[in-house]
Order: sequence, then C-alpha cells, then structure tokens
Amino acid sequence: MSFIQIVLKPGKEQSILRRHPWVFSGAIKGMTGIPKNGDVVAVHDSSGKWLGLGHYAEGSISVRIFEFEKAELSPSIWKDKIAAAFSARKSLGFTDNAQTNIYRLVHAEGDGMPGLIIDVYNKTAVIQTHSAGMSSVRNELVSALQEVLGDRITSVYDKSAEKLSKNSGVASENTYLLGKKEDDVCLENGCKFRIDWEEGQKTGFFIDQRENRNLLGALSKGKKVLNTFCYTGGFSVYALKNGASLVHSLDSSQKALDLTEENIRLNDLDSSKHGLIKADAVEYMKNLKEDYDIIVLDPPAFAKHLSARHKAVQGYKRINSAAISQIKKGGIIFTFSCSQAVDKQLFTNTIISSAIETGRNIRILHQLHQPADHPINIYHPEGEYLKGLVLAVD
Repeated sequence: MSFIQIVLKPGKEQSILRRHPWVFSGAIKGMTGIPKNGDVVAVHDSSGKWLGLGHYAEGSISVRIFEFEKAELSPSIWKDKIAAAFSARKSLGFTDNAQTNIYRLVHAEGDGMPGLIIDVYNKTAVIQTHSAGMSSVRNELVSALQEVLGDRITSVYDKSAEKLSKNSGVASENTYLLGKKEDDVCLENGCKFRIDWEEGQKTGFFIDQRENRNLLGALSKGKKVLNTFCYTGGFSVYALKNGASLVHSLDSSQKALDLTEENIRLNDLDSSKHGLIKADAVEYMKNLKEDYDIIVLDPPAFAKHLSARHKAVQGYKRINSAAISQIKKGGIIFTFSCSQAVDKQLFTNTIISSAIETGRNIRILHQLHQPADHPINIYHPEGEYLKGLVLAVD
C-alpha cells in the first residue's frame, strides 16, 4: 500500500528520530499529494528517508505518528497494540482484580496510539477518539478488543462525538459499537461507584485519581474533610469509608452532587456525616464555616491550550490562596492540576506564590501524579498531565 508522503524541512526530522510522535505543520516542506483529515501518511526527511507512519490532521499538529518500525501498515497493527497495552495492565495487576474493575487500557501516546483513549468499566470498554484517524479505525479497535480481552468485556461504547467535533471537525455520535449498556456500578479499591459513561465527564470517571484517593483515605480517620469540585464524590467516599468524622462535598453542578449522594448510599456510608454544598469553590472558601482538617482542590483543567496558560495560573493561584488562608493550623491540602499546558514546575511555582501571599508555613508531604495505567511515553513528556501536591499548613 502506498501513502501520501509528508516531507520535512531540513533538520526537522530530529524530534522524530528521537521518537517524538508529533509533526507540526511548520516542520513540513511539502507533500506528494493532498491528504484528507484522518488519512494514514508516510513521514520522510528532506532527503527522502522514511521516518514513520501516522494519521494526518488539519491544524497545528499535522501528523501523529503511531508506527516507527515498519514502512508498511500491518493488518494486525491495532490488535498488536491493544494486546501490548493489555499485557502491561495485566502485569501491573489492573486486570482480573477482585477489588478494582476500573482501569485505563489505552492511554494515547503512552501506549503508541496517539488520539485514542480506552477505559474499562467492569465489562464495558469506553472508547474516546480525539482524531479523525483513530475514529476511522474504530471498528478495527472493537474487533481487537474482542480478540484480546475475550469475555472480559461484553459492550463497547464510543464516546467521541464532542472531542472529535472540537479537535477535528468530524461529525459523530456517541453510540454502542458492541452490545448494550451493562451494569454501571463498578469497583475501585473496594469502593462502589455508579459510572455515567454516556453523559458524564470524560469517559465517566476520573480514573487517574485512584491512588490519590487511596492516600486521602489513609489520612482521613477522625478528620473533617472538604472535597471541592467533587464531581462523583470519589474523594468523599474514600474519606468516609476510612473513618472521617465529617465530609462536605462541594460542586457547582446539581447533577454532580446527586451522583455523589448516590455513591455515598451505594457504599452504605453514614449519611449523617456527609453534607452537600452547591456553590462556587473560590467564593465558598473565602469564609469557611467549618474548621476543616483536609481540603481537596481538584478543579477541571483551567488551561487546555498554551494560549490559556496565564489565565489558568491565576485561577490556580486564587483557589489555592483561599484554601491555604482558610484551613486550620495543622491542616492538609490536596491540590491538583490536570492542565497539560501547566507543567509540574509551573504548578509548583504557582502554589509557592499562593503560600507567599498568605504568609503561612507550608511543607510538601507528597508529590502526586497519574497512575501506571496512564503511562507517559518517555519521548513524549507532554503526556504527563496530572500534577498534585499534598501540603501541610501550619
């Protein structure tokens, strides 16, 4: 099979030789044809040497390379990649786990499949394609999932419509590619959660906070906890299950609060120790009515693009300054950023700025990040998106 060739400008092949999977539009010298959005193209250096195969896209990132080894497209490429991703999760104990049946099976560039996320919720796999190229092979992905996972999954839901429309201008609809809706109550470290993969944020749950929720639980016995931006109440469930004396779940969305309340009931937790607060987090924390021992700050991404980075930094600074100034002496703050455009150092510097503004003595107890089922391709450091700090405030 022959592909349209993308020819790079002299010197622009260096990042590809280092196996970074992105080709930016400014690096392209020319093309041997006119590729359509989502087409597989062959990337060559200025002298004509083959470098890799990838999906073409209109925009700043013109090619996302998924194959560095072979100049031909193997018929089994997606099965082989899914099999490798599954094998890695199996070796790490994420599959066939009696206490946890929620995990990320494919993490885009981290698994050599740029533009693709696959999350497993018990027997349902939720696919989210972020590029026209990955969307075009979704039926092949379903076949690969069936072959590799067997009866571990009985349904596959494609939840790509919003991302595809926004990222690629491709019209799509969210739909089941295999089976139908199965049991939506799933387990994470023995905690039950109802997952709304059809209407919820992302694929339905913030899987990347699994280990951080566990850490919070370990610190919660006898403590008063405020969980801001609670969404499904993950941190709240762990806190109550581990003996917190009081937990308040705060969100501006009534739907999120309703789902949090349902998850509290699912786990048979003492509802008298739990309260729901519908409010803006920054405004609410300007004058806290409880002397909380632990505050969780897990906001949505304030910056999804570099152009919004300055505004995002100001947002993180405001919310952290409010929490640091209000929390009781000896309190603990779990603070996070999931903005890819805000790197680890910038996030830490922002928290330092907040601390200086309040004048309180603060120590970093833990530096947190995404778990092993969200791997970072060492040649694509941009894949490290989740940053977190656990702060002790004196």
